[in-house]
Amino acid sequence: MAKAGPDKGIKTACTNKKARRDYQIEEVIEAGLVLWGNEVKSLRDGRANLTDAYAKFSGGEVWLTGLHITPYSHTRIEEQDPTRERKLLLHAREIRKLAQKVQERGYTLVPLKIYFKRGIAKVELGLGKGKKFYDKREDMKARDAKREMERQVASRE
Repeated sequence: MAKAGPDKGIKTACTNKKARRDYQIEEVIEAGLVLWGNEVKSLRDGRANLTDAYAKFSGGEVWLTGLHITPYSHTRIEEQDPTRERKLLLHAREIRKLAQKVQERGYTLVPLKIYFKRGIAKVELGLGKGKKFYDKREDMKARDAKREMERQVASRE
C-alpha cells in the first residue's frame, strides 16, 4: 500500500486571494472549524467567501468573523445567517501565543483558505501585519522584474 503524500486527501473549498497581497504573513496555523451540517455541504460545493473575514479573540476562544457561507439550497432550515461567527478549534497554548502576538501593534489573524483534510473542515490562519501601499508597489516591481527575466531566458532558448 502506497503512503499518502502531503496533499493527499486535501480538497480546497475557498481561498482568500487578497490576504497575501494586503498582509505580510509571518506565521501560518491550521485550526478546526465548527460548522453546521448544511454549512459543510455548502463548503463542499465551494460556496463560501473569505474576502472580508478575520479572526478575533473573545472569552479565551477564537472566533472567525465575516466568513460568508451561502445557505445550502436543499435544506429545511429556513432561518440561516450566512455571516454568523464560527468558532475555531485551537489548543489553549496556541490561543495564548496568538493572543499575545495579536496584542502587539499591527498584527492580525487573517484566514488564508478553508479546506477539507481527511473529511474534516480546516481553516488556515495567517498571522501578519498590514502592508502599506509602497510595500505593495515593491512587490509588483519584483514580480514584474522576475517575469521579464523569465522572458529573457525563454527568448535565448
